[in-house]
Parts: sequence; C-alpha cells; structure tokens
Amino acid sequence: MKHLYKSTAVLLLLLPISMMSSAADPKKADKPTQEMGMHQGMGMMGGMTEEQKTEKMRSMQEHMLLMHDLSNQILSEKDATKKEALKNQQLELMKGHHAQMMEHHQQKMEQHQQKKQELKK
Repeated sequence: MKHLYKSTAVLLLLLPISMMSSAADPKKADKPTQEMGMHQGMGMMGGMTEEQKTEKMRSMQEHMLLMHDLSNQILSEKDATKKEALKNQQLELMKGHHAQMMEHHQQKMEQHQQKKQELKK
C-alpha cells in the first residue's frame, strides 16, 4: 500500500512539471507572460486568484482522498462481488474526472484558438 501512495505522490508531483516543460515553446520565450496564457505560473492556474487556486487544490485533494479511500476499501475487501462493485465505483469516479479534465482542456483550446484569430485580425 505504501508503494501505491508513493507512486501516486510522485506522479502527482511530476505531472505539472512535465506538462509545463513539454508545452513550453522556445520560440515564445521572448513574448510577455500575459500572452503566454496557461504557460505562466503553475501551468493551468496562471490566471487564477489565490482563492481560486486554493479552491482548485481543495477539489483536487478531495478527489485524491476519494480515490485513496476506494483503493483501501478494494484492497481490504474479501468478497469478490463487493470488491468488483468498489472497482466499478472507482472506475466511474475516474471516468468522471477524466471527462471533466477533457472538457476543461477543450475550453482552453477554444480560448487559445479565439486569441489566435484575434491576433491575426
């Protein structure tokens, strides 16, 4: 179980770093940070107030706690039927989170395209 927590912690800590480094474009290094949009600050949280960042982090924390709780229940459950139900519950939670992240990503991409179109005019 410790291995699961450590692996999850490492992934959660490295994901934003890898996203920022892979998204960075050396050609854009000369542009002001306000034009860079989501590449400034903490990745996608660049334009947020401190209250919004805290709220977002709390939401992420709540999701992580739910996932860990379900993982613990799955690992400790002896009944195969109940274990499978817990796995399905966790899978649905993961699907919902994924859909939410994809929707957010799509919105950001649309905003980026709109800004691009405005700059061309």
